[in-house]
Amino acid sequence: MTRRFFPLLLLLAFLPATAKAADEKKIEQAIPDIDKLFADFQVDSHAPGLVYGIVANGRLIHAKGFGVQDLAQKRPVTPDSLFRIASMTKAFTAVSILKLRDEGKLSLDDLAETYVAEMRGWTYPTKDSPRIRIRDLLTHSAGLIDDNPWGDRQTPLPQEDFTKMLAAGVPFSTAPGSRYEYSNFGYALLGRIIANVSAMPYRRYVERNLLTPLGMASSGYEVSEWPQERRAIGYRWEEGRWKVEPTMADGAFGAMGGLQTSANDYARWVAFLLSAWPARDDVDGGPVSRSAVRMLAEGSNFLTVAARNGRSGATACKQAAAYGFAMRIAQDCDLGLTLAHGGGYPGYGSHVMLMPDYGVGLFVFTNRTYNGGAGPAWDAAVALKQAGALIARTVPVTPLLGDGYAAAGRIYAAGNVAAAQDHLAMNFLMDNDMDSWRKKLTDLKGEVGACQTDAPVTATGNLSGSFTWACEKGRLAGTILLAPTATAQIQELKIAIKLP
Repeated sequence: MTRRFFPLLLLLAFLPATAKAADEKKIEQAIPDIDKLFADFQVDSHAPGLVYGIVANGRLIHAKGFGVQDLAQKRPVTPDSLFRIASMTKAFTAVSILKLRDEGKLSLDDLAETYVAEMRGWTYPTKDSPRIRIRDLLTHSAGLIDDNPWGDRQTPLPQEDFTKMLAAGVPFSTAPGSRYEYSNFGYALLGRIIANVSAMPYRRYVERNLLTPLGMASSGYEVSEWPQERRAIGYRWEEGRWKVEPTMADGAFGAMGGLQTSANDYARWVAFLLSAWPARDDVDGGPVSRSAVRMLAEGSNFLTVAARNGRSGATACKQAAAYGFAMRIAQDCDLGLTLAHGGGYPGYGSHVMLMPDYGVGLFVFTNRTYNGGAGPAWDAAVALKQAGALIARTVPVTPLLGDGYAAAGRIYAAGNVAAAQDHLAMNFLMDNDMDSWRKKLTDLKGEVGACQTDAPVTATGNLSGSFTWACEKGRLAGTILLAPTATAQIQELKIAIKLP
């Protein structure tokens, strides 16, 4: 089943008023090829069912289901089918922590034991180990062991059993703050912190403060609260056949992976996250501040170099990647800044990837154990890029930058930096004196002649930009950088002949 161009009026209010939109016509043109990516993946990976979505310009542009929700009744997957999204739940936990931080109820550098008393008696691995901060739990750097096989089965653990587990203490893998190691236990701890600080169960906090404000009425943690006919039943592919995985009730580990949602609902979440970029002056109307959401992209110090997911990974530029707050953050040479996370769970697999530079996100859910779909998700993003559908937002030119750029034009026209000496920072003539600049400008004008210095400057920030000038005998390219002072004078100006 396919549904396209869903009106999400609630989310449109979050969009920046001046944002340049992704090209929806080009997205539409790329959809047949992208549909095939996911259709092939569903069959080749032995997933009974799959649904994926593309979010752009604040709404769900396209969603399509393949296969069935359950093998017994053969109900087809639709954008309203309910899947557990496994570790993609962690972003809801991280944003909840950031909301409490915004409200002054905790600090990311607070010791976790401030809010979870059972941790105070823990024995750390070395005498010089720092005690675990909330920040360490968010970035999987708390010294806890990688626990995916074990952690994935802990969702229904009763809260009282988790309390006993905490009171007994845990063995450490390494000293906190010394390396990245993925910990579901750590996110269960964050769920306990949210509950203790807010004085309500973790799931109720998320429902009240995130799901309800975003209109995610089909999302929640206790799967038994939804009718069976809406649910995608989870399966394991083993020994050439499917086996039903047990349905886990909500419990102490729900904060690490227990959320159930639909494509229609989850698109609201993706659109909300993307709406945090760029930083701007518009009214901040979301359930959590835009500045808090952007903190998801603040990676830890444990940087890695990794191949991109998908078919292009072997030949594409390597990514610089780190784990932020419930998101893997990477700089990709084709896609720019990306935030991504997979989900692996008994009976389910999922993946989400966001491209904030373009305001576009993709996600995929399947009902087969650990069948995340990262490959086709990233292949789809590359397909959108190749189709010309991803349009980078234009950075506005501030009055300070515009004034400094006009001064650069006067300098070239006069052939002398004295023409705008009042616009020069104190270091400018110390780095290259007046005579050096006069000779440089004379040489440039001798080669290319007069130039159209009123061409638009492309802002790279509020105080920096690049430009190209068309000249009588060629072109000049340059950059301008203003100083971090109230007057924002020119600290650096580079001008050179632009080669073909």
